[in-house]
Amino acid sequence: MHRAIDLKVHYYGTPVVLISTRNEDGTANLAPMSSAWWLGQSCMLGLGNAGHTTANLLRERECVLNLAPSTLADAVDRLALTTGAHPVPERKAAMGYVYEPDKFAVAGLTAQRSEVVAPPRVTECPIQLECRVIEAHPFGDRCTAIEVRVVRAYLEEGLKIPGKDYVDPVGWDPLIMKFCEFFGGGSNVGPSRLAEGWRMPHPRLVR
Repeated sequence: MHRAIDLKVHYYGTPVVLISTRNEDGTANLAPMSSAWWLGQSCMLGLGNAGHTTANLLRERECVLNLAPSTLADAVDRLALTTGAHPVPERKAAMGYVYEPDKFAVAGLTAQRSEVVAPPRVTECPIQLECRVIEAHPFGDRCTAIEVRVVRAYLEEGLKIPGKDYVDPVGWDPLIMKFCEFFGGGSNVGPSRLAEGWRMPHPRLVR
């Protein structure tokens, strides 16, 4: 039995990506996002217009997409309600966001020098993609779809299919965000402050 419903959110589950970008002063910014999809050597990133990462991408035209494994849920959650924007935009402040200039330290993650682009990679992420911005497309009222192209990819040796330039899909367990909650291997892997900030109802999750 299906019933017509006015769904408030369409957020069915995509991999969590830690986007590292360069701030205007040359320092690194790190932000989690989960509105990304790939086709060939390109990726489309869906970001809010008011976000600090969006501003960095449009100005610097470079980033690293660090794909987080399910084991990094806690680190990603520590970034969830932080922003590199100062002052904090009013809408984000109302949701509990705070200004944080050193995102790597807050998350407990390690910056690793990139080879082709300026922003650093995240050492703890087994898949790292250095990218350049190709084009930005307006999307809806408050968002931008940013098209990037992968210019260099890195993969942890243990995730590579022997003798092939392919990721082992069995060994790769991405951190998935579904309706603002963290999942890995099909199971909820921990609470999410982002879900609280967005006031998402989750009565069946055990805290």
